[in-house]
Amino acid sequence: MRKHWIDNLRWVTVLLVLLYHVVYFYNNKGVFGGIGGFGPYPDVPQYQDVLMYILYPWFMPLLFLLAGISARYALERYDGRSWFKARTRKLLVPSTIGLFVFHWMVGYFNTIVAEREGVFDGVPAIVKYIIMAVSGTGPLWFIQVLWLLSLILLIIRRLDGKDRLHGAFGRAFSGKYGLVWIILLGIFYWLGEKTMISNPRPQSADGLWNLYKPLFYLVPFLLGYYVFSNEAVQEKLSKAWVPLIGCAVVSGIVLIAATFGQDNTSPQYQGSPLNSLYGWLMCLAMTGWFKADFDHTGSFAGYMARSSYGIYIVHYLVIASLGYMLKIHTQLPPVAMYLLLGIAVFSLSPLLYEIIRRIPIIRWCVLGEKRT
Repeated sequence: MRKHWIDNLRWVTVLLVLLYHVVYFYNNKGVFGGIGGFGPYPDVPQYQDVLMYILYPWFMPLLFLLAGISARYALERYDGRSWFKARTRKLLVPSTIGLFVFHWMVGYFNTIVAEREGVFDGVPAIVKYIIMAVSGTGPLWFIQVLWLLSLILLIIRRLDGKDRLHGAFGRAFSGKYGLVWIILLGIFYWLGEKTMISNPRPQSADGLWNLYKPLFYLVPFLLGYYVFSNEAVQEKLSKAWVPLIGCAVVSGIVLIAATFGQDNTSPQYQGSPLNSLYGWLMCLAMTGWFKADFDHTGSFAGYMARSSYGIYIVHYLVIASLGYMLKIHTQLPPVAMYLLLGIAVFSLSPLLYEIIRRIPIIRWCVLGEKRT
């Protein structure tokens, strides 16, 4: 039977990603992918940026954890070769070919400031197009890393032979003190964060390594596959979600109170024990809560379960284009910009997805979907 709670938690998290990106686009730290905030100096915090501090420590790790759980269930039904072939079409095609078909438009807005400053003067059009396509990767880093982790999983399964690790982990974490051990897995979450490069070198690939964080995201992905796909582990979390979310809220309040105004995307911030504790507790609490109360579906939930991936793929074009025009070409107050951009991303992204999925070749290139 399909586990609707996984579908529901996934699409709800995707919607939180969209909301996060609305605030992120106008963040006051000048983080890559944004256009800058409304404060006079980068060191002056914007109170609306608190949403970034609330969501960033856990929502992407949670998506990788759910992907690991889903991979376990899928590989119980399909052989590894067929599964990985489907993963390649669904993940790698949109994040490579799709860059040149669709996401170069996101890249245009990412590079438009450099264009206005004459950085591309004399650069051939084909070179500018390639630069825009690559810089349009944006949120697609997620599916690029997920494809890599899927490949690593198949290698581990091959080495494991009969997949004994899954049963061993299931028994280890379903005993009397299983919940304690599950919480202590947060140590690996913290160690994964420590794989970031503390002082990335300019003009190097250090920044990309810190953006993609493959060793960090490998942790929740493999834990999802080997630990959280066990029914007994899910039941333990579902019974303990209230105290878990209470502890997560307390740790989050302490974290934000102590660090608000800092760059929450920096290696030092993300590698702090308190940030890791909050992120891990939120992953556990959200998993338990949705397992306990949201293992059902309806017409809207069913649509979102089918469409959230495609909405995620296309949404940043709406943010980059409209967000840029609102900031540069209007004199609207910031609250109006946030409101208009929020309404637009939640309404236009599904519309854009529905248009693209009806165009056969474009659908395959941008969404990785076969002809229906």
